[in-house]
Amino acid sequence: MTPRELAALVRLIGPARHIVLGTAADPVSRADGERIAEAWGGLVLATVTWPETAASWLRQARRFAAPEPDVWVVSATPAGWAGMARRLRLSTSWSPHRTLTTSALADFALPGLRGTRPDGTTWET
Repeated sequence: MTPRELAALVRLIGPARHIVLGTAADPVSRADGERIAEAWGGLVLATVTWPETAASWLRQARRFAAPEPDVWVVSATPAGWAGMARRLRLSTSWSPHRTLTTSALADFALPGLRGTRPDGTTWET
């Protein structure tokens, strides 16, 4: 994650009172998640990490959605996020309209999802 991307993501989080941070289990996603939490500096209700492959992602999806944050923030790989997002839509009250992602998921077509690009610009599907 570039410094511009991080700054743009923090701006998108904006005045949120609290967030839930979700990351894939790979080292880059986890490190980016830590950088996001530190740069934002607000209350992180939960940090949930999920594997690239899982039988259902149900446990992780419930932990991710349960705190009902102002904003969900995701740093993940497309493969892991695809399974997690599918489980979130099927089994929880999670909303893509309240979710922000890093540039790794810029091509993930899910209506309402928003995120940042490495150059600091933003996108929305």
